[in-house]
Amino acid sequence: MKLVTFQYEEKQSIGAYVDGDRVIDLHASYKQMLHNEGKTRIEEKAQAYVPSTMEDFLRGGEDSMEAARGVIDYVLKNAEGTVYEREQVKLLAPLHQPEKIICVGHNYREHILEMGREIPEYPVVFAKFANTIIGPEDDIPFYPISEQLDYEAEFVFVVGKEAKNVKEEDAFDYVAGYSIANDVTYRDIQRRTLEWLQGKSVDGSAPIGPWIVTSDELQDPSGLAVTLKVNGEVRQQTNTKNLVFTVPKLVAFLSNLMTLKPGDIILTGTPGGVGVAMDPPRFLKEGDVVTIDIDRVGTLENKVSPVKE
Repeated sequence: MKLVTFQYEEKQSIGAYVDGDRVIDLHASYKQMLHNEGKTRIEEKAQAYVPSTMEDFLRGGEDSMEAARGVIDYVLKNAEGTVYEREQVKLLAPLHQPEKIICVGHNYREHILEMGREIPEYPVVFAKFANTIIGPEDDIPFYPISEQLDYEAEFVFVVGKEAKNVKEEDAFDYVAGYSIANDVTYRDIQRRTLEWLQGKSVDGSAPIGPWIVTSDELQDPSGLAVTLKVNGEVRQQTNTKNLVFTVPKLVAFLSNLMTLKPGDIILTGTPGGVGVAMDPPRFLKEGDVVTIDIDRVGTLENKVSPVKE
């Protein structure tokens, strides 16, 4: 499944993006399916199994995933339910209020080398916050606090159930699915101190989307090509097989530090080719379009738009 959060007129809900560029409203369609089947307590069941927010949906675990698959089958077979054409809706970030956004630095060998560092023994982790999240149809806000706005293509996984002290061999049981993010970074602000948070936590600095590809559809996240372009020019290109710390290693490592919760977002690191490492450096400017493609996941594209004082 490709799970989305979308807006239609004033309503927001979760949906499934299906072939033919259509979006099935999972919450509304589940209620209609239950009604047509003569079920009772429809509102309570919908809130329990297929609620309208992605955070609540993921807390439902496999029960919610199975219910969503049933809704999709029902709608496609019976031509019933609430379905929108792609152009009728705005795709939002799949998640808006995760408990944690954990980022991994220095996780692609080529990026480590271009930044003049050694392969780390342990994952380098830092955080972003929910204020940074924007969606696949939003512009990247460029605040006049810096002239060094940079891009970072990121392969993302989303936690599907509570995880504590997970073993690597069990890690995929705790992954709901995969998405794309751009870890937009204000480089000079990032480098004010040894800790990176300042340059990583500016409002709107984490475009995420366009959807979550569920782990039953993408069972092996290794070997995926990752490409970032600025105005059509390739700047970053790699493959997830080049990750120093793979998804299972990160689930095991992080879950031994902290309890991971459903909906937590993990950015797995960026490859070589960031603007600050070029000679001379090439930073983003007004009107630039940043496009990130990841095999079997999708495309995330956002335009840079300055915020006037």
